[in-house]
Amino acid sequence: MQYIDNVIFLILLVAGFGLFAKSLQKIYRNIRLGREINRNDRRGERWETMARVAMGQSKMSKRPVAGILHLFVYVGFVIINIELIEIIVDGIFGTHRFLSTILGHTFYNFFTATLEILALLVVIGVVTFFIRRNFYGVKRLTMKELFGWPKQDANWILIIEFALMIAFFTMNSSDFILQQRGAFPQHGSFPVSQLTFVPFLDVFSFDNGFLLLIERGAWWFHFVGILFFMNYLYYSKHLHIILAFPSTWYANLEKKGKFNNLESVTKEIKLMMDPNADPYAAPAEGSEAEVPSKFGAEDIFDLNQVQLLNAYSCTECGRCTAVCPANITGKKLSPRLILMKTRDRLEEVGRNIDKNGKFEDDGKKLLNDYITKEELWACTTCNACTEACPVLLDPLSIIFEMRRFLVMEQSAAPQELNLMMTNVENNAAPWQYNQADRLNWAND
Repeated sequence: MQYIDNVIFLILLVAGFGLFAKSLQKIYRNIRLGREINRNDRRGERWETMARVAMGQSKMSKRPVAGILHLFVYVGFVIINIELIEIIVDGIFGTHRFLSTILGHTFYNFFTATLEILALLVVIGVVTFFIRRNFYGVKRLTMKELFGWPKQDANWILIIEFALMIAFFTMNSSDFILQQRGAFPQHGSFPVSQLTFVPFLDVFSFDNGFLLLIERGAWWFHFVGILFFMNYLYYSKHLHIILAFPSTWYANLEKKGKFNNLESVTKEIKLMMDPNADPYAAPAEGSEAEVPSKFGAEDIFDLNQVQLLNAYSCTECGRCTAVCPANITGKKLSPRLILMKTRDRLEEVGRNIDKNGKFEDDGKKLLNDYITKEELWACTTCNACTEACPVLLDPLSIIFEMRRFLVMEQSAAPQELNLMMTNVENNAAPWQYNQADRLNWAND
């Protein structure tokens, strides 16, 4: 019976990390439903981009106050969870503050004091963000597209992080009092707890038994809370905590908005223009020049894997939509919603596979069932959205591919574009003037 706590701890640990691994495996499977794309070139530049944007959060600095608060929450929460190493060892072997025996008295004091200060910064950050999101009225955070689950999800994350930090302070405060009473060896420095929670607990003059119950309760709450938070990520927009790193690594390093020509189409044009080419020579199977089964994207299977990764990585901050000229002028397009709808469709397809063992046609497509033509053609391709994204996501590339499908597969371009393309075909210019008449304007 004396090892029952250790056994329960080990079961929860294995179950928590097992479920988390299963969720990551499912995300990986869903992303692999997209077309393969080679983004392993320019490795040095990619490492530098990931370190600067994902880890250094360089793009968050464009809004300094929000950027600094986000840095508090990000750095604080990540570093505080280094303590999870100590919790795991203590939980499995029944030790108390295991790292104190490894780091030594002085450095362990510095370590625990640093964690307390970071935890306080996390509390300041999440409280500010909660007020800002719910009461301050930032337009991009109060749009209709966030009503329902997206808004609730953002609030739940802030509440969970706040609760975990309060449990952390409660654990340290009761531990500190017990250390002062000689119940525990004196390990660690707790400057924030001593100024806040310790005086509060001292007022009630709890006996050692009740303080130990509080300390153990907070310790278990902190541990189980971390496991819950970790597995909640799968259902949350906060997957960007993990996926921001691969998203920035696989980001498009070409000039923004550069249209990717289809190799199969380029080869066809070259064949038409080369009198010595063999028009009947078929491209090798699997080569880039092989004619694709479909031009552009109608569903998530037609998008590439980086675009599907982008859909999972979107944190729904709305910075892209806030700078979108189409959205600002009242059009239906929201770049944020493009990524959110792509993720919704991807998750729907994933559930279909889970149920049937493979994808069974459900009669739905990303185009029309999730993203409308009106949204696609409202885009001005100005790249404001890709420039604004703090983790280099590219909703414009999804719009490009879906437009390509409409034009090349369905001949469903707007009348204005069809007229322009007809003019280019007939007059070698977008205007309805014969080439011989182009200089008539100069006659006067």
